Amino acid sequence: MCAIHQPNFLPRPTTLAKLFAADYWIVLDDVQFTRRDYQHRARLANLDDPAGQQWLTIPTRLPSGRPTLIRDAVIDDPDLARRRTEAMLRQHYGASPHWPALAEALDPVLDAFDTGKTATVAETSTRVLLDLLGWEGQVLTSSRLSARPGRSVRLADLSAATGARAYLCGPGGMTYLDPAPFMVQNIAVASFRPPTTGIWSSGRRLSALWALATLGPAAVAARLRALAAHRGRLQMAAAPSSWGMYHRTWSWQDFREAGICHRAPVAPRHG
Repeated sequence: MCAIHQPNFLPRPTTLAKLFAADYWIVLDDVQFTRRDYQHRARLANLDDPAGQQWLTIPTRLPSGRPTLIRDAVIDDPDLARRRTEAMLRQHYGASPHWPALAEALDPVLDAFDTGKTATVAETSTRVLLDLLGWEGQVLTSSRLSARPGRSVRLADLSAATGARAYLCGPGGMTYLDPAPFMVQNIAVASFRPPTTGIWSSGRRLSALWALATLGPAAVAARLRALAAHRGRLQMAAAPSSWGMYHRTWSWQDFREAGICHRAPVAPRHG
């Protein structure tokens, strides 16, 4: 199973959950940088009052203006950005009993500021949190893989490059994704929809650091494993011959409870 996602700075629980459920994360680094997205910023919440929130932003300069690719965005004053990041993280979460473990895990993120690249800091922050949670998948980079142009065609080609039989897509991607290029390559398209209660109630807004500092890495990892446990049902759908059995065996309610919904059956490859 493959997930494709831009590098996010200190990502949200919903993003981590999608990547955690996949065998491969392809870092989408060669698309246009978006200032209003999470590629260079994270929303922190107060440890004892999650309603008290503050943006932590990496000051970023775009050498080519708006068309600048994510991988080419650079940090304005990396030393200052590093010090500010370290201070804000300690201010928000230093009182947590889990802070020593979090601080140690985040050291590589602070070191990544020395590269001067926003994408490197963001990708590193996602990698270290996945490692802290026990993810055993592999990370690839889109700019190093061959793929044809066209939004859905490119995503299908990138997925195929991993040998994946299923592409795990977030709710936003499902609004525009064309399943046809995936069907041609015999790749299932599955929509990942996390629950909306507990830590997930704010999972689309807050950085996962709040949940990690509040509950601890072990408790958050247990919740991610519970969601990822349903991935076997999605993998069954990747085989065209199993679709009928698959659809009869597992109800739509099963997927809603797991936070995962299947998009469409996969047509067999011809030729």
